Amino acid sequence: MECSESDCDRPAAVELHIPWADNRFVCAAHARVLGRQDGVVADPDPELSDDLLE
Repeated sequence: MECSESDCDRPAAVELHIPWADNRFVCAAHARVLGRQDGVVADPDPELSDDLLE
């Protein structure tokens, strides 16, 4: 699965739980930025995250 952000082809590794919108699957880079917003919870997917460490 790819990052849901436009113009990004990195693999999704984190599910963002966003109270005012639908949850999104994003790459680690976008999760770092978007996860700083108040109320947003970044939930790493252990299966997808392991692939990024190799």
